[in-house]
Amino acid sequence: MARGTLRIYLGAAPGVGKTYAMLSEAHRRVERGTDCVVAFVEHHHRPRTEVMLHGLEQLPRREIEYRGGTFTEMDVDAVLRRAPKVALVDELAHTNMPGSRNTKRWQDVEELLAAGIDVISTVNIQHLESLGDVVESITGVRQRETVPDEVVRRADQIELVDMSPQALRRRMAHGNIYKPDKVDAALSNYFRPGNLTALRELALLWVADRVDAHLTEYRSEHHVSAIWGSRERIVVGLTGGPEGRTLIRRAARLAEKGAGGEVMAVYISRSDGLTAVSPKELALQRTLVEDLGGTFHQVVGDDIPAALLDFARGVNATQIVLGVSRRRSWQYVFGPGVGATVARESGPDLDVHLITHAEVGKGRGLPVARGARLGRSRVISGWLAGVLGPLLLTWLLKSVVPDIGLANHMLLFLTLTVAAALLGGLLPALASAVVGSTLLNWFFTPPVHTLTVADPQNIVAIVVFVGVAVAVASVVDLAARRTHQAARLRAESEILSFLAGNVLRGETGLEDLLERVRETFGMESVALLERAGEKDPWTCAGSVGPRPATTPDAADVDVPVGDHMALSLCGRVLPAADRRVLAAFAAQAAVVVDRRRLKGEADRAEELAEGNRIRTALLAAVSHDLRTPLAGIKAAVTSLRSDDVEWSEEDQAELLEAIEEGADRLDHLVGNLLDMSRLQTGTVTPIIRETDLDEVVPVALGAVPEDSVDLDVPESLPMVGVDRGLLERSVANIVENAVKYSPPGERVLVSASAMADRVEIRVVDRGPGVPDEVKDRIFEPFQRYGDAPRGDGVGLGLAVARGFAEAIGGTLHAEDTPGGGLTMVLAVRTAPGRRRERPDVSPAVTS
Repeated sequence: MARGTLRIYLGAAPGVGKTYAMLSEAHRRVERGTDCVVAFVEHHHRPRTEVMLHGLEQLPRREIEYRGGTFTEMDVDAVLRRAPKVALVDELAHTNMPGSRNTKRWQDVEELLAAGIDVISTVNIQHLESLGDVVESITGVRQRETVPDEVVRRADQIELVDMSPQALRRRMAHGNIYKPDKVDAALSNYFRPGNLTALRELALLWVADRVDAHLTEYRSEHHVSAIWGSRERIVVGLTGGPEGRTLIRRAARLAEKGAGGEVMAVYISRSDGLTAVSPKELALQRTLVEDLGGTFHQVVGDDIPAALLDFARGVNATQIVLGVSRRRSWQYVFGPGVGATVARESGPDLDVHLITHAEVGKGRGLPVARGARLGRSRVISGWLAGVLGPLLLTWLLKSVVPDIGLANHMLLFLTLTVAAALLGGLLPALASAVVGSTLLNWFFTPPVHTLTVADPQNIVAIVVFVGVAVAVASVVDLAARRTHQAARLRAESEILSFLAGNVLRGETGLEDLLERVRETFGMESVALLERAGEKDPWTCAGSVGPRPATTPDAADVDVPVGDHMALSLCGRVLPAADRRVLAAFAAQAAVVVDRRRLKGEADRAEELAEGNRIRTALLAAVSHDLRTPLAGIKAAVTSLRSDDVEWSEEDQAELLEAIEEGADRLDHLVGNLLDMSRLQTGTVTPIIRETDLDEVVPVALGAVPEDSVDLDVPESLPMVGVDRGLLERSVANIVENAVKYSPPGERVLVSASAMADRVEIRVVDRGPGVPDEVKDRIFEPFQRYGDAPRGDGVGLGLAVARGFAEAIGGTLHAEDTPGGGLTMVLAVRTAPGRRRERPDVSPAVTS
């Protein structure tokens, strides 16, 4: 049986019209004769959406009993038995109630697709699993109902349902999305213009990336090498020189001119050793391009123009930005340069921009050597100059300018020998000296066309020529090698200085350091491996790049660090000259690991110190605050047991009441002390369950007088996912604190309301209030603000309340009460399951 197809309507926020668009598509298909049914659609009491269900076949839902409530979910078995051509399944990211066939609705959809049923579904961008942190940073709301990105990416068709933030807010204000009593709260919180704009951008970019992935896949499958300019992608070719920052900024300005432009900076490193740039400058350019929203890439290639063009075509780039060459004018005799070559070979589908900068014509300075080698092209040029050059010179002297004298002949041949030394080093120069002296003897030294020399002076001249040629070649070759070695040492010193400075200042993490190793040596992956002992298996302390080595033996380069640590590199075998710098990197990596471990130990020591401080404060509090109720209980008991006084019934009742009050105070103080001890030791393990607030909050008010609190907790609130006991203790402490500081006759208001995917419990008092600079400090242990008497507690109530709130995934903070006083706001998350189906059910932003 063929697998069904999946079509998804993707929206940026609730209310943009995903469900309406899905139902409209269903009506179109029914009109064409397609067998289409509604497996599950949630209209959220929106009239226009509800009307769209008319005329469509709706399958019955499955009812599930859970915690005294009845909930409905999609009946997968009913859909499979009905076997329609197309099934409508709303809210793809929904979490099914316990007892359902699958945990998530997208798993139900997978069953339908496997059965050959086409599915049309809906989802909001905030429910994609990879965007959870981003959405939380934008809206302040953590989405608990998520769907794996891969599930949505596998859809056969994704249609974006888009709407401007202004239009969506107008729909909200007109009551087309939520009920009127929920509109103001929604508009001032989740549906703020900034939130909607950011979510809309996320949705547009996500869909654009998916379209781009399909385009890349199509070009690969059909072997399309030509660039399709569907999106402006600008590749910046970096040399590591100071002009790179100018090029990056210029490319960023070009990208801003086109919507969705993308900047990719690329540095081409050769494969025969260290990169020929300052690592500090390259790091600065990497940071700059990332700050401007681009990406940094490093590619290994000996033919820089070809590697740059291959990279640009591989990413479907439309433009290349290069800097005008820094070479001096005379250096162009060695070739046209990278910029001219790239421009010539780019073709008509790839634009090349050559950007002027302050470094034009100033030269590149000393090249950073890759060992003492001169490079293949220079060696070949040296051999050509040393072997073919004398033959060409001989032909010119014999046919064009004959009879200029033996001395001039020798000078010209000596010039070729020096040129061979400059280009190719010692061996081409020696070959030039041998070939030149032989040609001088054969063609220009009497008797000609023989290897004998008649005139002793000519013998001396030839010997001097050979000696001078060898000496000059040796000196030139030695100078070139010394120059290369000096340049290499300069490169190594820059690398080590930059590395040591960053590591010693603590500015480089382990992954950043390993990435620096990979970039510096042009490797595919780098891993730092460690083990506890000689016979223990290797574990990875950190790695970068694809397919890092899992053991030192599996790596191309292995640098041991001590007895139980190794830096392993994959990609190519490094020359021995590079291993000195690599050993320094390995040592610094070990330092970073040790620093990380020491920091962890320091954090643990700080926690212990904080625990000691808490215990010291606890002992100080116990010495007084616990003694006071104990002293009262002791005095009352002693008085009752005294035989010297005849107590009346009223007096006995009063003493017994004092004993009871003291015992209650002791119980409350000891409970808070134990709770704070649990929080400090990390032994609080919440058991999260779906709970109704109207069953928890009234119970938490049992310790305060009945006439001191006004309670406003609607039954229509969604269920929350909390630990019931911890929430009850947290609310109880907050309310007790509010009642304590409220003026006589003033009631404390305890209210609750739904907002986005959380519920806020507000405890409002009309007391003296707290200044802004003290609001955070009142939640610290053993802190009491104002003139609270010593007998009023040890200052742990609010600290315990916040600790329990955070343990169940909530938050607790203080706000000013309008008109005077303090408002404590306790926010907890709604339960991941479905809400109770009541007529006035609170709207959910997860719809």
